[in-house]
Amino acid sequence: MPRLVIVDTQDAVDVVIIGAGISGIGAAYRIAERNPDTSYVILERRERIGGTWDLFRYPGVRSDSSIFTLCLPYEPWTGRERVAEGDEIREYLTDAARKHGIDSHIRFNSHVTAANWDSSTDTWTVTAEDGSTGTSKTYRSRFVFFGSGYYNYDEGYTPDFPGIETFTGTVVHPQHWPEDLDYTGKKVVVIGSGATAMSLVPALTQRAAKVTLLQRTPTYLISASKYSKFVDVVAKLLPRKVAHPIIRLTMALFEGWVWFLARKTPPILKRMLRRQAVQNLPPGYPVDVHFKPPYQPWDQRLCLILDADLYGEISAGRVEMVTDRIDHFDASGIALQSQQHLDADVIVTATGLQLQALGGVRISLDGTEIKPADRFVYKAHMLDGVPNLFWCVGYTNASWTLRADMTARSTAKLIDHMNSRGYTHAYPHLGDEPLTEKPAWDIQAGYVLRSLHALPKSGTKRPWNVRQNYFVDAVDHRFDRIDESMVFGRAGESEPLAG
Repeated sequence: MPRLVIVDTQDAVDVVIIGAGISGIGAAYRIAERNPDTSYVILERRERIGGTWDLFRYPGVRSDSSIFTLCLPYEPWTGRERVAEGDEIREYLTDAARKHGIDSHIRFNSHVTAANWDSSTDTWTVTAEDGSTGTSKTYRSRFVFFGSGYYNYDEGYTPDFPGIETFTGTVVHPQHWPEDLDYTGKKVVVIGSGATAMSLVPALTQRAAKVTLLQRTPTYLISASKYSKFVDVVAKLLPRKVAHPIIRLTMALFEGWVWFLARKTPPILKRMLRRQAVQNLPPGYPVDVHFKPPYQPWDQRLCLILDADLYGEISAGRVEMVTDRIDHFDASGIALQSQQHLDADVIVTATGLQLQALGGVRISLDGTEIKPADRFVYKAHMLDGVPNLFWCVGYTNASWTLRADMTARSTAKLIDHMNSRGYTHAYPHLGDEPLTEKPAWDIQAGYVLRSLHALPKSGTKRPWNVRQNYFVDAVDHRFDRIDESMVFGRAGESEPLAG
């Protein structure tokens, strides 16, 4: 395949990968594995590897799914724990990148702001701002891979709480946890009922005088043991390279089984989850007030708690659950609509994320800006009519890496296919048949409903249907036809692409 020739060769690569988290590191490995002569650079806006696991540093931050499915499939997790803490995951990714020589391809403090496709040369021009100097730098590439996640790194979501400016204590969002925040001996109120709140609250009790979890609506909690006897036995009996795939598949099957129960037999799963709560809370505790959501399981994500730790902290009197609506903030805390008042020294707004497709990068085709939300997603990782661009986004009901690795392998496969046939561009094409639209994410969480306008669209039929089913996708990926609904060509053979 024709190689890219630019005078400043340090700025010319075959692939620009955006983000040095799980997605970006995984993409680099898979692309190099299948295409060893393909050059790439990873542009990372932060100063360290890790992505999400470097950004979030609040107490108790951990994976909310099995680490054995969240880890890279070719780099087995060596710990015993079912889930891992945030700093452990970041160190694991750093070690994996160093082991495979990926770290030398990373350019830190490189915040990508724009990417423009040039049909005359079949190349992307990617603009990145240097966070340390404020200067801009451009890279030219044949392909762009977005491993930048799905949410706004700069701003978490905080509702417009009346009177918040009058509170004299400290207000903090978990996405930007201050390293010097001292909550020792203080009254802490955590607002929220998602995964962040459920991992944060038990950790806060170690130092805070009192922790109150304030939620508007309950969420479904599922408790799992920190250690798995199955994992211990398999890891002891079998070599690591044999044990890891077995453990990974088993954990994925368990997560899939829980999701299947939620979708097909929700009353059964609801009874199981309620039984867990009743068994781990004091007799007479108002379980249905604080742990009975008004929706079905997996309409919003189930929240994982370890060894029923939240229930244990409630039973010990270190955590108070309050299910109510906020009326307003005042100088000393929060006034609720029930007339109750929550005194606080520190208020944590664990109120969610702001979704953002493709890292908020301005995408242009021959100088005309396009909006990702106007495009349909092809096989969950390409956009219709946009050449040589890949977007990695995980599942809502399983570990992120399960789909991230499929996306990376599909990307590597397509690059190999194009190299072997001399193609310089490829993009999915909808055709003339109207496509029925559905949301790309099928959960009713607030952070999703607030930002559906920010996400690309999903169809209802393959290959335009974004599914939340790892096992169906895995089979489809295994027998995938690479040319399905795709347009291939060479530079100069096609008309400029209109945005």
